[in-house]
Amino acid sequence: MKFPPFLPNTLRETPTGSKTADAPSFRTASYTPLRPGRRIRYDQRPSETDGAEYVRLLMSGFAPIALIAATPATSQSVPTIDTEDVTLGSSSVGTGSIHPAFGFDIRNGDFARGNYDDDAADLDRLPVHVQVGVAADLHHDAAGQVDAWLVIRSSNGIHSASLDERTSPRGWYESNNLVGLVVAPAAGLRAGIVYTIKASPNGVSDTTHEASITTSYDGKDAIGWLHPNFAATVRPKGTHGLFTQLGIAPEIALGTGELAPTLSLPAVIGIGWGGFYNAGSGDRLYGNAGLAIGQPVRLGNLHASLRAEMLALFRDDRLRRLSGPLGETGTVVPLATLSLNFSL
Repeated sequence: MKFPPFLPNTLRETPTGSKTADAPSFRTASYTPLRPGRRIRYDQRPSETDGAEYVRLLMSGFAPIALIAATPATSQSVPTIDTEDVTLGSSSVGTGSIHPAFGFDIRNGDFARGNYDDDAADLDRLPVHVQVGVAADLHHDAAGQVDAWLVIRSSNGIHSASLDERTSPRGWYESNNLVGLVVAPAAGLRAGIVYTIKASPNGVSDTTHEASITTSYDGKDAIGWLHPNFAATVRPKGTHGLFTQLGIAPEIALGTGELAPTLSLPAVIGIGWGGFYNAGSGDRLYGNAGLAIGQPVRLGNLHASLRAEMLALFRDDRLRRLSGPLGETGTVVPLATLSLNFSL
């Protein structure tokens, strides 16, 4: 009795013609092997070459699985918003629609748009800022790309308390909290509206509210290479006036691939109009420029970024005097920041 060539011959004919169940017989069946032009008979003892054929078949089945396992997780970019001056930035994140973020930085001083904020630029107190936030995808364009986000962020400044900081918690001198809506109306272009509440938990300064518009451009052209950004802010609560800021941050990759370190050259010029810094302060000018080195890191689905920044801060004579006797009154102030940020 013959069986189809792809089935084992589990029944064979005995010399007397009766049919009995027996171990598989390899006398009648044959098949077309993996390599064209070569046939293997089942009644032949498998050779080492035949074994290699089966191993190759087995490995070819696992190859797609190995390829998927070796493929890095897909990443995308979501906007970030600086809690001091609402500058728009970006952060690499993984898949999903909700992207939590956490980070901290240490500085040799703390300034708000060039004005003295809490600490002079020295190594005496070294304020630390802790940031937490989330970016949520709100809308996708026709191509499936996210083009709208809700951004929530909180930055909290902590340092060793001075003698005049007597209200508990004494060391927690700053808490800036914002909510923003950011859209991407064109490739490389992002724009947002932001509302920020700046408070002082230990009471060293009054609470202010700020309403801002902010934009940035990161297109694939010469202008995009400069990474220009612009922001304008008014204060519904606190001092009045208007603040405008224009900045660039050209960036050079110091290697190849997504995890290559980068060198950037940030520069900012800002003007506080109509007493924005203080009642009667008039129109005041400040700027900063320097360099920063960044190193992205991937830990599975966790995206991290380590950044070291050195800036020279400039301000006009009237603005530097607003710092008061305990603040930093230099016209040119060195400012160094080391930061580490995480996002999902």
